[in-house]
Amino acid sequence: MAVFDDGITDTALPDAGVVHTDVLIIGTGPAGASAALALATLGIDTVMITKYRWTANTPRAHITNQRAMEFFRDMGIEDQVKADSTPHEMIGDTVFCTSLAGEELGRILSWGTSPARHADYAAASPTLNCDVPQNYLEPILVRNATARGTQTRFSSEYLSHVQDDAGVTVRVLDRVTGRPYEVRAKYVIAADGARSRVVADLDLPMEGRMDIAGSMNITFTADIDHLVGHRPSVLYWVVQPGSNVGGIGAGLIRMVRPWNEWLIVWGYDIDGPEPVIDEAAAVQIVRNLIGDPDLEVTITGTSLWGNNEMYATRLQKGRVFAAGDAIHRHPPSNGLGSNTSIQDAYNLAWKLAAVIRGQAGEALLETYTAERAPVARQIVLRANKSGREFGELFTALGITDAETEEEMRDLIEERKDDTPRGRAKRRAITAAMELKNYEFNAHGVEMGQFYRSSAVVPDGTSRPTPTRDPELYYEPSTVPGSPLPHAWVGDARRSFSTLDLAPSSRFTLFTGIAGQAWADAVPEVADRLGVPIEAVVIGPGRTYTDLYFDWERLRGIDEEGALLVRPDKIVAWRAPHLSSDPAGVLASALAAILSRSR
Repeated sequence: MAVFDDGITDTALPDAGVVHTDVLIIGTGPAGASAALALATLGIDTVMITKYRWTANTPRAHITNQRAMEFFRDMGIEDQVKADSTPHEMIGDTVFCTSLAGEELGRILSWGTSPARHADYAAASPTLNCDVPQNYLEPILVRNATARGTQTRFSSEYLSHVQDDAGVTVRVLDRVTGRPYEVRAKYVIAADGARSRVVADLDLPMEGRMDIAGSMNITFTADIDHLVGHRPSVLYWVVQPGSNVGGIGAGLIRMVRPWNEWLIVWGYDIDGPEPVIDEAAAVQIVRNLIGDPDLEVTITGTSLWGNNEMYATRLQKGRVFAAGDAIHRHPPSNGLGSNTSIQDAYNLAWKLAAVIRGQAGEALLETYTAERAPVARQIVLRANKSGREFGELFTALGITDAETEEEMRDLIEERKDDTPRGRAKRRAITAAMELKNYEFNAHGVEMGQFYRSSAVVPDGTSRPTPTRDPELYYEPSTVPGSPLPHAWVGDARRSFSTLDLAPSSRFTLFTGIAGQAWADAVPEVADRLGVPIEAVVIGPGRTYTDLYFDWERLRGIDEEGALLVRPDKIVAWRAPHLSSDPAGVLASALAAILSRSR
């Protein structure tokens, strides 16, 4: 038995009652539940615990980008997520106004809903983004993970852990009985949020700081279809003189369910006393921002939270790995939180499965930090930068130094004047609104992540030089380390995305008719290494034809070449041409990816 020092009286169950599992996941949020779902789908014995009695009770994260939707598609739950979501075509008319019933300052077509951007999104993936609040998404993930074999335990609180060479012993408190017990796992995933107790115990290196600004949430129900139905969106930004709680008088009305369930986010000065918002005050804020003094409102909750700018530079210590908000802590700008958390899980799950099954060396697990830590840094900095870019709109309106409500109103009205100042203000507002595309249409940030690690075999080439802004635009590539590009292939009866042909249950080798020797080598390599691999040959007369000739343009190699795709749909290796020893070359590449000798 491990020795603990957690201040809890030792009334743990005897050794026979210790819970044993391959992987223990702490937390049932997007990162934890996605990891559980992926591992259960791969047949790995998994226990998932949370100190709470159920899943998220507030909307929290909501914008669900295409990378997350691709994970759901791979897991076979895409239709379930879509059924509980607000669809792509209804989420994009981001509005800036003085109130929902008042004047508009402008709109931005967001999340790829603009005619100028929709084609980029449709071409990039077999599935589009949507809006699914976290309190709707988490039950889907937890339900499916549990149905596939995950042992899910609510009201079970992490207390401490001890590692040794063979595994991790975790001390857990049953909050129903008040009794502690132990879980013995080969590996642990800490997905317990931005104030992770596990990460604190690990003492992972972090950069940045917490609680740099204060925000309050007010959730409520109100039927305001008449104000928003003609400009459907999930986000309505309000700049309203006089409605100030420790800030400039700017807040967000966020749609939770169209068009009667809502959430207001309003800033406060975190260095001052916390605001006290009773029901009457909350109703008044809602009515002010909506612009209807007689609106029937039902307040369903209020809460305070801090904006963070912190990320881990190492994501693991020994047999314990951290994922999700535990390692990247940032405001909700760009909608990156749950999406990045889900991708953390996707990256880690197949690697743990491969090591547990004896298909890969332990060094493969070190690639989790190598690949995901740069992403954690990128999205934390991007989200905070997007938040600060709102200042450009306030500067354009000229209200940053206004001292009174009347002065602020006059300065906002000045944008209408036929004067040099009015003209300059209009130009400045246009530029400020254009800048917000880096928050609301940052397709490259969402889709264009690139991995460098020993789980990727470089081929001596570099990522293509972007032809457009890499934050705004995603440009697919097959350079090793890139996500597999999407193209429609199939036959006269059916069509499939190339992503559909590379499931998480295996490695997949793509080649063309002239590369048949690569495909012929796959069974030998799979048998030699004991790793599941299947070949996909794309070409006329084969099972999969390049329906729109897009694959030929995207594959980046000759048709006699080959691409090897990892279970998380990352191109891990490629050969531009046919080798004289395809089995030997492929086996060497796969052995390198899996951190094992041939």
